[in-house]
Amino acid sequence: MGDAPRRGDAPWLGVAASATGRRWTGLDPEQDRLAQAIAQTGQPHALARHLARRGVLPEEVPGFLAPKLRDLLPDPMTLRDMGVATDRLLAAVAGRQRIAIFADYDVDGASSAALLVWWLRALDRSATLYVPDRIDEGYGPNGPAIAALAAEHDLIVCVDCGTLSHEALAAAGLTDVIVLDHHLGAETLPDVAAVVNPNRQDEDGTLAHLCAAAVVFLMLVEANRRLRTDGRPGPDLMAMLDLVALATVADVAPLVGVNRALVQQGLTVLSRRARPGLVALGDLARLDGPPSSYHLGFLLGPRINAGGRIGAADLGARLLSTRDPSEAAALAERLDALNSERRAIEARVTEAAKAQAATRDGTVAWAAGEGWHPGVVGIAAARLKEATHRPAVVIGLREDGLGQGSARSVAGVDLGAAIQRLAAEGWLVKGGGHRMAAGLTVETARIEGAMARLGELIARQDAALGQPGDLRIDGTLMPGAVTPELVRALDAAGPFGQAASAPRFAFPDLRVAHARPVGEDHLKLTLVDGGPTRLDAIAFRAGTNGIAAAIERAAGAPIHVAGRVELNRWQGRETAQLKVEDVALASETESG
Repeated sequence: MGDAPRRGDAPWLGVAASATGRRWTGLDPEQDRLAQAIAQTGQPHALARHLARRGVLPEEVPGFLAPKLRDLLPDPMTLRDMGVATDRLLAAVAGRQRIAIFADYDVDGASSAALLVWWLRALDRSATLYVPDRIDEGYGPNGPAIAALAAEHDLIVCVDCGTLSHEALAAAGLTDVIVLDHHLGAETLPDVAAVVNPNRQDEDGTLAHLCAAAVVFLMLVEANRRLRTDGRPGPDLMAMLDLVALATVADVAPLVGVNRALVQQGLTVLSRRARPGLVALGDLARLDGPPSSYHLGFLLGPRINAGGRIGAADLGARLLSTRDPSEAAALAERLDALNSERRAIEARVTEAAKAQAATRDGTVAWAAGEGWHPGVVGIAAARLKEATHRPAVVIGLREDGLGQGSARSVAGVDLGAAIQRLAAEGWLVKGGGHRMAAGLTVETARIEGAMARLGELIARQDAALGQPGDLRIDGTLMPGAVTPELVRALDAAGPFGQAASAPRFAFPDLRVAHARPVGEDHLKLTLVDGGPTRLDAIAFRAGTNGIAAAIERAAGAPIHVAGRVELNRWQGRETAQLKVEDVALASETESG
């Protein structure tokens, strides 16, 4: 069942152009009927409407609200080269061979490496961890590093990288290499022992949504199965799902199917506070209450990424791998400090990139500047994408005549495929990624032409670009309905994230009883509807996105408010509040 209402339907509450420039849309008639059928099974009406938007059928509701990993986990052997990779790893374990792990410097790479470290440690084995420096070595395997590792090891396992690294992996010589990755593959693969990747061109795409840590997890599932067949117990993989959940959310993998189950189970593991690195980092980030996908994506993930962006590249993997609480505390402190430094650098680059991109028209928003730190161009590209509603590329120019950049996509655009095509046509020195994110290296003199060609490739995908998308509304609520019990009922449909947006509701004809600025650009609000209930709310980036201006223009007149309900925990108390995403003056709607 489709998720988007038909464009011809009347806008929800008559909101055709909100404060953020969006049209509000509700459920289509078929989804309305489905919501009624779900509600008849005893589910709260608000939850029923959200499940209907997600396309959940009444008979599927119990399984959807309580997904079981054993029912959703795919057979690892459906992935090509899985048997070869698993046998080679087990042979290295049995023969006490020297194992090296070559990992990407982001959260997915760090989590993937940590999974292998913890699994090997449980079998009384160890591995050498190698994470390349973002500036000096760039993304993925490089010849000198692989040659050095090959000279001292019997097996090299590349995680979250390696699928396109033909020349670099050739430097391994006679040392076996296993690649466990999820980035888009080319027509040919490196000449190595095994390449396990659901995004190989000879895969059917069924598992294309997995991050690298999930691929590693599947291999360990198969390894444990083979150990049990031989009468040997394998390490406890369920206890490692916090690492898989962290990587899945931080890498913006869609939270559907098995990914949703992996994250849900992983959050349960995280709540047990058993992994020293995540405990130390969570305490430092003031992670309060039960962990959620928000905490993984916005509190833990950025801090783990900070080492790879502007510090020592292996800090994140070391934090996730350590058993020592004292070492974990020290690494967490260092990553937190680097994250603060990263935010300051990112703010400067983002401001400059937005100003430059504003001078250009086209399908792609892009900017390039000298001295822009390669560790923050990805975040700047994400901010540029949010501001322009177009795929965005931000490139830092280097003294050697090359530009190193990152790209971020919008829904409906396969950016990784376009970047890979650009590299194949010779516009880039190298480039690759997946649907929503990609990296590239380009000669400075060719940037203009490369970006023009990228725009042509993306335009062919026939996506609606340059305009904010419709704001999808699950239904209408009144302030008195927003209770902790309702929020907990809605949370059963989570975790929420990429391709699984949280329930969103509209609140008609509210007035702002009180508003005060908080932080740099946020508003804390008290909303009323004429009755006794007062609804606490917060609007993030209200000054930037137009919400604050709309509230000021309303001058106490009724407004329609759209947002997501959540729990606010303070000093042991739980209260429900609204996270405001959009507003519209009631007098300016089509029905106003």
